[in-house]
Amino acid sequence: MSSNKEIILKVINETQKIIKGKELQIRLSLGAFLAQGHVMIEDLPGVGKTTLAKALAQVLGLKYGRIQFTSDLLPSDILGINYFDTKSSAFIFKKGPIFSQFLLADEINRATPKTQSALLEAMEEAQVSVEGNTMMLERPFFVMATKNPFEEVGTFELPSSQLDRFLISFSIGYPDKESEREILLAKGEPNFQDLSSIDIDMYDGLFKAVKNIHLSDALVEYIQNIIAFTRDSGIYRVPLSTRGAIALSKMTRAWALLEGRDFATPLDVKTVLPYICAHRLVRHEGKHDIKKIIDEIFEAVSADE
Repeated sequence: MSSNKEIILKVINETQKIIKGKELQIRLSLGAFLAQGHVMIEDLPGVGKTTLAKALAQVLGLKYGRIQFTSDLLPSDILGINYFDTKSSAFIFKKGPIFSQFLLADEINRATPKTQSALLEAMEEAQVSVEGNTMMLERPFFVMATKNPFEEVGTFELPSSQLDRFLISFSIGYPDKESEREILLAKGEPNFQDLSSIDIDMYDGLFKAVKNIHLSDALVEYIQNIIAFTRDSGIYRVPLSTRGAIALSKMTRAWALLEGRDFATPLDVKTVLPYICAHRLVRHEGKHDIKKIIDEIFEAVSADE
């Protein structure tokens, strides 16, 4: 039976066959999945957001679904709809694309807030409610959303309640010169079916391993001090919520597992904190600069390495 380390390395190496030069983003995505959270990618079109989602879904062996968010998209286009079947003389529920295991919510901020809210229950409780009926989603259930820069025409701001349900957010950015050369020299489109998939039965062990990562009392206090600073300093318009604090502890555990340890360290916290805060913390004044935000947090809150 493969060890957790072997499974993790296989996922990373297989995904890198398609996504060149972006190991950090692959590791962040995998960490969020193992922490049983969701990912939001904010970046310009054409940098590989959708390709990352398709490759990772294939390697993870998950049932893949995709929703292209547009201004005229309705909640029923996501969840599904009841229709009257004349043959059976009964109402039948036709499931929407949310009934998948790996859901790509593409360009999520092109839909109205009402439509975006159709994801809230699914992301929080892995279930959907339609006309009084509650249906469980197949587990694991993982959402990877892509988001256009807010400055683009035809975009809507995501409500804080929606943003807070994403465990982490990050950008992909342009590939380095060597990686882009590999992409340019590739013959034809990438064949996702050639990627080796993980047996879905292996996930229970990985999920359990993340939960069992040890957080020392000192590390928990360090995390609490970070959360308290965002709330008490008065710098941020929206500080880290309790859900944000839980997200930080979950992602810290997941990152420790990716590093091959059964305990977490302050370095794990420092590594994942920018991706926890990027879509949550907004200063009262000045341009949103996540590097500045993280620097001021670490300047105010220190921990023994």
